[in-house]
Amino acid sequence: MLAAALFLTTGCLYAQNVSPNTNLTAREEQIIAAAKAEASPRFNGASIVGIRPGTPLVYSLAVSGARPLEFSAKILPAGLSLDLNTGIITGSLNRAGEYTVKVAAKNSAGKAKTEIKIVCGDTLALTPPLGWNSYDAFGDNVIESEILANARYVAEKLQPVGWDTVVVDYCWSDPGAHDNNRNARTNAPLAADNFGRLLPAPNRFPSAIPLSGSAGFKPLADAVHALGLKFGIHIMRGIPRNTVKANLPIEGSNFAAADAANTNSKCVWCPDMFGVSSNAAGQAWYDSCARLWAGWGVDYIKVDDLSEPYHLAEVEMVRRAIDRCGRSIVFSTSPGETPIGQATNVMTNANLWRVSGDFWDNWKSLNHEFTLGARWHDFVGPGHWPDADMLPVGHLSIGNRSVGPDRFTHFTRDEQLTHISLWSLLPSPLMVGANLPDNDDWTMALLTNPEVLAVNQDILGRPAQRLTNVLVGVDIWIKKLADKSLAVGIFNRGNAAVPVNLVWHDLGLRAKPAVRDLWLRKDLGRQKNFAAELPSHGCALLRVK
Repeated sequence: MLAAALFLTTGCLYAQNVSPNTNLTAREEQIIAAAKAEASPRFNGASIVGIRPGTPLVYSLAVSGARPLEFSAKILPAGLSLDLNTGIITGSLNRAGEYTVKVAAKNSAGKAKTEIKIVCGDTLALTPPLGWNSYDAFGDNVIESEILANARYVAEKLQPVGWDTVVVDYCWSDPGAHDNNRNARTNAPLAADNFGRLLPAPNRFPSAIPLSGSAGFKPLADAVHALGLKFGIHIMRGIPRNTVKANLPIEGSNFAAADAANTNSKCVWCPDMFGVSSNAAGQAWYDSCARLWAGWGVDYIKVDDLSEPYHLAEVEMVRRAIDRCGRSIVFSTSPGETPIGQATNVMTNANLWRVSGDFWDNWKSLNHEFTLGARWHDFVGPGHWPDADMLPVGHLSIGNRSVGPDRFTHFTRDEQLTHISLWSLLPSPLMVGANLPDNDDWTMALLTNPEVLAVNQDILGRPAQRLTNVLVGVDIWIKKLADKSLAVGIFNRGNAAVPVNLVWHDLGLRAKPAVRDLWLRKDLGRQKNFAAELPSHGCALLRVK
């Protein structure tokens, strides 16, 4: 049972739902125990990173283990440098190519080594992004101190296992946001520059206003980068209606806002923007915005109202604008369901695209994602990832924000395991939405299991395949991994517990492969078959070789 309490965070007093670790099953207790980090260093996360030539790189070596750590690198290419105390690699590469770097980390308990491949070329997001997004916890009115509190948590608690991105979501330019009916705020006085490009609302992001002019998100991005993390923002498709009404000039061009606007194209749920016409003025508008974002130091752009209905011309204009902006920026479209008929176009232009509508903590939505995952199987790979949406686990909608009642996730613990196991197998980007400083031991165990995350971040980037007619009453998904092993997910989507007896030979494997339970981080030995009882909406996630 959730207990009500009060807590002070980021300068505000909120009502908190505290999620004690009560009524745990024996397996759940084992999962929490397995999550306790060992003292000796261990390299985690993706072993590959993409960067465009001549653009800044911020990349942190993901290493768990007791602090402090000392880092070192061999064969680090010219133009890049490693901070020996933090493990953060920065700089830029002028020549395209693949660079293999030998890195090491040591502490009082031991030493670990690995190789990292840096690919300088046209492709970013060589593995699915792992990060935190403000929406599920703070809705449309997150403030700067809340972003920083969660960024610091990511850097301290989650980055050692591979999480590396922080995203400011919806309505950051609106000084009066926090309304469940956004259309009631038509003509809201959005913060904008002299060219009508949106700026962070200064009452919510005080660092955006220095002594003179507007710094935009640059100070906040700099603070996130100093933690070794990437910085992202959400934007709405189009051009602000207020900008069009004032017919402001478009920066860097001879056009004005009215030349770029498509006033017949409107989002049905947000009154802020008009669509952008597919003409030279429209491209000039998106180019000017991308230059602004690049100047702030943005690494990740989530563009809303692009996917359903699918706005093909604007998807392509955003792609061209990002390619011209001089910074490596991951491009994500939202929300779905993106039409499968646009698969070729979206995977050509976007790094991530939503396959579902907004995903929340209920079984109906989670159950539907199995169908969507199978639908998008053929369009998964390095640089282009179907996005099953965020992870609504942990503490959500802080202080009853615009995204529902203050709560810990409504998912059962078994459903949470199914949720993250499926996203890891697909693989989908992982963007957690909780207010991270409120995490309990269970939520931490979900988010910091390096062996589960390794399935998601596997360098091959292969999609999991759903098998039919192997066992009655359960779904089986298998994913080929770079070390020639298989990740196997067994899911009970029914409303009652089911016994499972999976004979490995039926999957084409040798008679007695070595099997490891990834949530328990425990070897099960060589076995002919896997036998267990799966609870309702529960799963097993195994590595088999």
